Amino acid sequence: MAESDADVIVVGAGVAGLCAALSAHEAGAKVLVLEAAPEDERGGNTAFAAGAFRFAYNGVDDVLKLIPDLSAEEIENTEFGTYTDKYIDDINRVTEGRTDAALAYTLVARSLETAAWMRENGVRFIPNYDSQGYKDGAKTKFRDESVVVISGGGIGLIEALFAAVKRNGIPVAYQTRAEGLMRGANGIEGVRARAPDGARELTAPAVVIAAGGFESNPEMRARYLGPGWDLAKVRGTRFNVGDGLRMALETGASSAGNWSGCHSVAWDLSAPEYGDITVGVDFKKDSYPYGVVVNAYGERFLDEGADIRTFTYAKYGAVILRQPKQFAWQVFDGKVLDLLRDEYHIRQVTRVRANTIEALAHELYGVDPQRFLVTVKSFNAAVRKDVPFDPNVKDGRGTNGLAVPKSNWANTIDAPPFEAYAVTCGVTFTFGGLRITPGAEVVDSAGRPIPGLFACGSSAGGLFYFNYPGGSGLTAGAVFGRIAGAGAAARSSPGP
Repeated sequence: MAESDADVIVVGAGVAGLCAALSAHEAGAKVLVLEAAPEDERGGNTAFAAGAFRFAYNGVDDVLKLIPDLSAEEIENTEFGTYTDKYIDDINRVTEGRTDAALAYTLVARSLETAAWMRENGVRFIPNYDSQGYKDGAKTKFRDESVVVISGGGIGLIEALFAAVKRNGIPVAYQTRAEGLMRGANGIEGVRARAPDGARELTAPAVVIAAGGFESNPEMRARYLGPGWDLAKVRGTRFNVGDGLRMALETGASSAGNWSGCHSVAWDLSAPEYGDITVGVDFKKDSYPYGVVVNAYGERFLDEGADIRTFTYAKYGAVILRQPKQFAWQVFDGKVLDLLRDEYHIRQVTRVRANTIEALAHELYGVDPQRFLVTVKSFNAAVRKDVPFDPNVKDGRGTNGLAVPKSNWANTIDAPPFEAYAVTCGVTFTFGGLRITPGAEVVDSAGRPIPGLFACGSSAGGLFYFNYPGGSGLTAGAVFGRIAGAGAAARSSPGP
């Protein structure tokens, strides 16, 4: 592609960037995608996602728009429910009311139509039975409203979108990192980039920043997230080092959102520094609601049963990072081992096992064994045994009198065999980004859109603070990616 041929340059090739590229092409623009990674590592953090896609729907008829091949038996025997206003409520609740209301509304209002558009572009959705489904008599129900997942997870999503990009003849420049924006009197004029053959200036009247956050940059993590965050492991790609944010801020963009916050989870202690695509999400350890979590002092430090897993897992990595030596152990007894998610059964797992709790105490590397035993004894005595245990809903089976309560799913730790899993903090994506309008336009410090500059995905800030509803990250990337691509195409062909 000649340097002057692009109408729209998209920086980044995860779900947000690819949706932006397809949307811009659909609107008639000539598009060029810049991907910092080599082809075999393409896809950004999207490639490491589990694939849950949280969207607003009003019953099974809306679900059928995404999964038209649902059988009559599945429709009859599955209770999908509805999810409309509660989506906004969930975002407000987990972000403690700080979310940008206009962005949250746009995300929810356009989630179904965007998912249907993705399906038209080859993305396949299936019911989220494996992760969220459970049997209640003859009916299959879901633990929360995250009822669909993308077939093949993040890898399946990336393969489908890249296939659509190829079908539409959209070029992708691999190993090409954007280093700066070119801005003239009338707005954005292109991108300065570095490819394997050297530096280049690529001109275009519109640029979409979809290069993720700064989670793979230890220096920026320590600077913005705080002391100790340079020690966190990274769940996903090694290429999200904040370049898209930096170059937009250097050209006058305003920042927005929770720059000291991020999506972070309980991640296997022995996982590598960056994500391993062959393992994917399975270093994550999300069955903590059914056990207890202790630190090096042998003490509990969080409410393992505060809420449904999808509303707590993305914030507990940060809590683990604040513990002594940045690790913890998740402890389970024989009563709940069959409830542990598949990720607990992979070969690459840091696990110990014993037939007595006393023996387990001495297997927990780095933990004070005597204080751990005191913790377990106190916890067992505090469990409300008058409330029945139900792993599928918030059951109210909590504890009484503990400094750190457990609100749901509290079971005594007393039935062998006992297992424990060592975890640390795994950071997924950062919450701080560029300030955008609901039209995905990047604005300057005066609140005025920068002509020709758009942002989406984790490069845009203001939507998530402290936490997020599980499955809404891919949705946000797709919704605002599609919006950004259409807006960028309109900028490149403004009409009469």
